[in-house]
Amino acid sequence: MDEFADLREGVRGLCAQFPPDYWRSCDQNKMYPEEFVAAMTASGYLAALIPEEFGGSGLGVLEASIILEEVNRSGGNAAQCHAQMYTMGTVLRHGSKEQKSRWLPGIASGSIRLQAFGVTEPGAGSDTTHLTTTAVRDGNRYRINGQKIFISRVQHSDYLLLLARTTPLSEVKRRSQGLSVFMVDLSEALTHGLRVAPIATMMNHETNALFFDDVPVPADNLIGEQGEGFRYILDGMNAERILIAGECLGDGYFFIDRATAYARERIVFDRPIGQNQGIQFPLARAYAHLKAADLTRLDAAKRFDHGEKAGEQANIAKLLASEASWEAANQAIQTYGGYGFAVDYDIERKFRETRLFQVAPISTNLILAYLGEHVLGLPRSY
Repeated sequence: MDEFADLREGVRGLCAQFPPDYWRSCDQNKMYPEEFVAAMTASGYLAALIPEEFGGSGLGVLEASIILEEVNRSGGNAAQCHAQMYTMGTVLRHGSKEQKSRWLPGIASGSIRLQAFGVTEPGAGSDTTHLTTTAVRDGNRYRINGQKIFISRVQHSDYLLLLARTTPLSEVKRRSQGLSVFMVDLSEALTHGLRVAPIATMMNHETNALFFDDVPVPADNLIGEQGEGFRYILDGMNAERILIAGECLGDGYFFIDRATAYARERIVFDRPIGQNQGIQFPLARAYAHLKAADLTRLDAAKRFDHGEKAGEQANIAKLLASEASWEAANQAIQTYGGYGFAVDYDIERKFRETRLFQVAPISTNLILAYLGEHVLGLPRSY
């Protein structure tokens, strides 16, 4: 028996209010799913990880990953709002008492949207320690200068969680030192030197390039200690990997659900195509890989929620789940044939959406590099 059956049923009930044509319309018109996000906020699902004392549900990463899984399995796109669920973790774990009281209740209620996370830069990519955006102390504020790229949902956020260099790379002993995290009030920043340039992408995943020109940020918006930001960012990455694994699994199950139903109904040469092993076996194999990834996700989430080390399991869960969802996507396309490319069947939309997860928020190769070095004990490869 599934101990999370009630949670799953609740999320499915909410998602049923947003049928395929809703998501199809958002995708075709490059629209942000405002109504869906509002419903998820009102239900409390996006506040799952915020403690009850700050107005959240106080649930674990396991439950949160199941919420995101069910959104994607229902045909939705949890990536449009997942950052509201977990970006606040840096404030929760490393913010001052005053900062937690200032921001977390609003994030829990949805009156404050924290859905933008500013790390990646054009010249640094995944090499975060070499980012060049700077934050220089100027009295009771910092001045931000630099550029970020592939920063999502800025137009639908009140705050941006920003990582910037506060000590030049040449002045630190380790390249991970000298980076700091700030909460940037976007309404203020947009009138004081921040410019946002949208980037068109293959899926409806609103993303942007950001240009900071002497943008002032109050000093009391610094999270934790100056120079310790890289550690703070790393601290939340295992949770992020587990949650993204849940989204991948939801996509994978969506493809299997749709493809198997179609294979039972589609008649060619006087028999359902699902009777043919050329269709049946690839779907069965894709399903088996999804189930294996699912078990790894569950293990990673339980370890994380119990305060155990979960780096290995979280990375493997994200790796296996993203690959399994992509395998299921390809088999769904193959099962549907030409109809798989038709917009009205939703396969091509989800096909585009799930491909992202082998690149972001961390690429497959970086996960393999982590496992090679930190789990297998091999020499650092980069």
